[in-house]
Amino acid sequence: MIKKFLSVLIIFTLILNTSVKADGDDEGMWLTLLVQKLNMQKMKAMGLKLTAEEIYSINKGSLKDAVIVLDHGSCTGELVSADGLFLTNHHCGYGEIQAHSSVEHDYLTEGFWAMSRDEELPNPGKTISFLISIEDVTAKINAVITDEMSEKERESVIMKLSEKLEKEVVENSKEWYDARVVPFFEGNNYYLFVSETFTDVRLVGAPPSSIGKYGADTDNWMWPRHTGDFSMFRIYCAPDGKPAEYSEDNVPFHPKKFFPISIKGYKKGDFAMIMGYPGGTTRYMTSWGVENEMNNTNKIRIKLRGIKQEIMKKEMDASDKIRIQYASKYSRSTNYYKYSIGQNNGLKALNVIEKKQNKEKDIENWINKKKERKERYAEALPIIEKSLKELNESNIAQNYWVEAFWLGPEVVRFSLRSYYALQKAVGNDEAVKEIKKNAKEFFKDFYQPIDKAVFIAMCKTYKKDIPESYYPTFFEKVENDYEGDFEKYADYLYSTSIFVDKDKFFKFSEDPDMTELEKDPGVIVANSIYALYMQKQHETEEMMYDLNKGRRKYLAALLEKEADIAHYPDANSTMRLSYGSVGDYEPKDAVLYKHYTTLAGYMEKENEGSPKNDEFYVHQRLKDLYKNKDYGQYAHKLSDGSKEMRVCFTTDNDITGGNSGSPVINGNGELIGIAFDGNWEAMSGDIAFETELQKCINVDIRYVLFVIDKYAGASHLIKEMKIIK
Repeated sequence: MIKKFLSVLIIFTLILNTSVKADGDDEGMWLTLLVQKLNMQKMKAMGLKLTAEEIYSINKGSLKDAVIVLDHGSCTGELVSADGLFLTNHHCGYGEIQAHSSVEHDYLTEGFWAMSRDEELPNPGKTISFLISIEDVTAKINAVITDEMSEKERESVIMKLSEKLEKEVVENSKEWYDARVVPFFEGNNYYLFVSETFTDVRLVGAPPSSIGKYGADTDNWMWPRHTGDFSMFRIYCAPDGKPAEYSEDNVPFHPKKFFPISIKGYKKGDFAMIMGYPGGTTRYMTSWGVENEMNNTNKIRIKLRGIKQEIMKKEMDASDKIRIQYASKYSRSTNYYKYSIGQNNGLKALNVIEKKQNKEKDIENWINKKKERKERYAEALPIIEKSLKELNESNIAQNYWVEAFWLGPEVVRFSLRSYYALQKAVGNDEAVKEIKKNAKEFFKDFYQPIDKAVFIAMCKTYKKDIPESYYPTFFEKVENDYEGDFEKYADYLYSTSIFVDKDKFFKFSEDPDMTELEKDPGVIVANSIYALYMQKQHETEEMMYDLNKGRRKYLAALLEKEADIAHYPDANSTMRLSYGSVGDYEPKDAVLYKHYTTLAGYMEKENEGSPKNDEFYVHQRLKDLYKNKDYGQYAHKLSDGSKEMRVCFTTDNDITGGNSGSPVINGNGELIGIAFDGNWEAMSGDIAFETELQKCINVDIRYVLFVIDKYAGASHLIKEMKIIK
């Protein structure tokens, strides 16, 4: 039997040759394991002074050991001291800042700074992970799969071997390691990632939102920016250095490596490297996939989040308590609401669908020129087109399901999770205690009138827009018992269910009666919504297997056709490196954006905005520092001897969601900034990288230090760091 995709392995041997050219200019999210083979020559030419081993090594401390991933993929961070202090974005720590906030201690508005380690705040559930090693296991996977296997059989065999490889790592390790096998290039390659996770993560500092979230939704995804988007945490561990749950006996973690911080600044054209954990790109998506993304995923997200956000904002504006409760939820919702608008605009402006179609025709012509290629790849594109057309109605319903129900009223997820947790916890006091702990966190930031209004709005919209065959079963009860009136049903649900009332929930959990719980309307609604999802997943299972097969074969064909180009895999929350340089850009005719902003622009935005617009509020403390030019050692010195405080700068690094908080590193391996955003003109970037327009927006590390030192007076934190002057 011929092993499937043997040809792809041969291709990759060619691809890894250092003589091949890179795809694009500064495009690419590259695996750190392969930097020596793929990227070092160009990076050296652009200004990198480090060796490949100084970037990635399993034998000694390297830059990879100073880069961490938060919560297994939400954001990135970088270590800046020998005592486990790390930086990430303000929006990456926003949930923790919000969780510790109250009307009496409004850290969102005023900021938070621990002036001693005793004041650092624990964050249950927060995790950070270090990458230990990467191993290419493609050959091991290919050794157990054959052409004769169905796609379902193939996935089952791969899953079993992956679990075996992961288990071997964990069992053979003397450390507290995790392992996972991750597919790349739509399942044409596989790598084994080994990591170590720490669970005692404490909040050390965060600027007020008037700095860390300056410009808020108005400036989100835009340039020029004036946002000090950073927060600080510290990793703690057991006295022996091993990961441990929170304990007063824990000590600061001592990493293998941390970043020195340069306050020398940067100039246009300087080399810039970013290491982090980008969450997901789909650069190899076909034209049919792009159509689905634009017309289904993005269009639906924009519509339903707009409705939800309007409901939240109205209540948040009326009460400081509710504003604090819903600040993180609202921010999470608006972020990708605006992103989806920008992405659709960008994809249209760049004519991405037509470009994809031309590429597909080119590959199809190449396939048809040789019999052996036709045997291997001819079915790929037809399978993708057929599958996506057949799945179109289901995809629309699924996107509505996600936005309307799973990310809609919180009663759905809380009821479902609590219901199954309570089932398992019967007779187990410790389990019940954990359920109560989670419920306490839930109700802390739950406001029933908002949730009820969202429930009504989402149900009405879903029923109006989606075919009846995709209705959850509780819709039938609403129709029969409540004359189809979701407002009447919501009155019943929110006055009866234990999952929307803190007192009722805790009273019930003291002596849970599972028979009675089955009758709770929260359980009925949640179970019917979940059952709908599982039913539709089962119905579309075979089409999804076909689609996966088509995508895998299409990408195998592309890689073989373009064997002289070094391709990078799509982002998937694994560590990647991108390189580029500091620079300006021209978004449209007669408009030139320079590569940095200053505190002067920060002040201008407040003056230009409405006094009632709290997105551009400037704290008096910062105004005084600006007026007196009291920037300390963090000022940028101009050629005429004057000085300014730089706030943000742009590079052409390739990034996406998950890179938030990533270190921006100069050619010497020193920290010069923290990545936090992309630019509006290039929102198509997750699907199609645009070389001339794609920009990474970063907060200048000198501004970060200025805020910590001069604004907050937390100079003890500066003393922990290694400052390069």
